Amino acid sequence: MTQRSEDQPVNGEDQPVNGAGILRQHGLLAEPAAPASPVRFSDGAHFRIEIPSVEGPAVLAAVVAEAQARGITVNRVSQGSGAMLLTAAELAEMARIGADNGIEVSLFVGPREEWDIGRAAHSDDGPGLAGRLRGTRQLRYAIDDILRAAEQGIRGFLIADHGLLQLVAGIQAAGQLPASIVWKVSAALAPSNPLSFGVLEQLGGTTINVPSDLTLGQLAEMRAASSVPIDLYVETPDWMGGVVRGHEAADLIRVAAPMYVKFGLRNSRLLYPSGVHLVDEAVAIATEKVHRAAAAVEWIGRSGMELVQSGPGAKGLGIPEP
Repeated sequence: MTQRSEDQPVNGEDQPVNGAGILRQHGLLAEPAAPASPVRFSDGAHFRIEIPSVEGPAVLAAVVAEAQARGITVNRVSQGSGAMLLTAAELAEMARIGADNGIEVSLFVGPREEWDIGRAAHSDDGPGLAGRLRGTRQLRYAIDDILRAAEQGIRGFLIADHGLLQLVAGIQAAGQLPASIVWKVSAALAPSNPLSFGVLEQLGGTTINVPSDLTLGQLAEMRAASSVPIDLYVETPDWMGGVVRGHEAADLIRVAAPMYVKFGLRNSRLLYPSGVHLVDEAVAIATEKVHRAAAAVEWIGRSGMELVQSGPGAKGLGIPEP
C-alpha cells in the first residue's frame, strides 16, 4: 500500500518525505526498529481488519454498508454480548450476512462469571475473572452455546476460559465440531509474554488477542515465539485503557504480522449485554469504528511499506456456513 518512496527528496534535499526524514534534518533519530515479521497469513497477507462489538444483525448490516461506502475491507467482526443472547433466527441472519460478504463472524461464548450469581467478578480484584466459566454448569451451557450457534452456520467463537479452549479444540479435533471453526482467544485472556502466548496456542487458540499497550519490541518477542495470528486493538474503549494507535498500524503490522488490526472506540459506552434497547448506539459506535479503520488504512498507505491486506473470504477466516 505504498503512496510514496522512502527515497523521494524533500524540497530538493536528499531526505525522504516523512516524519523520520524531517527529524533527521534536525539531528533526531527515531527509536531502533524492531525486526520485521517474516510470517504471513495463509493467503500471503500481512493483516486483516476486525470490527468488535458488532452486537447483532442490524449492527453487522451497518458495518457492511459503511465499509462499502468507504471502500475498505472488513475481514472479521466480533461480538461481546454472547451468542446465547441471540435467537436462532438472529444467528442465522448474521451467518448469512457474513457468508454473503466473506466476513468471519466471531461470537463470544456465554455464559460468563461476571453475569452469574457469584459476586467475585464484581469485587475490586474481580475483573480478571469476568470472562471465565464458573463450575461445570456454566461449562455445560457454554458447550451448548457453541453447538447451538454452529447449527446456524457460525464458524467463529471468542473464548475467555482456558479450560473451555482446551476442551473445544479437542472435540473439534475429534470431529465433533466443524473443522472450519476458528477459536479466537479473548482480550480477557491476553498474554503479556511469549511463554503465556505459547500456552494459549497449545490449548488450541487459532488467533490470540494480546494487550493493546505492548511495545513494538514486545510484539516482536511474541512473534519470534509463534506464528499464530496476533489480534491487537489499535484503539480501545476507555474501560480497556483508552489506547489510540491507529496511526501506528503500519509499524505494528510490520512487526506482528500476521495481525488482526482491531478497532475499539475510545469515549464510547460499554454495550454488553446489548439488545434492541441499545441498537442505535451500537450501530453508531460500530459505524465510527469503520471510519477509524478507514483512517488507519490511509496511514498504512502513507507508510511506504508494502503491506498486504487479505481480501473477503480469505483462507483461514471463520466464514459462516449457513
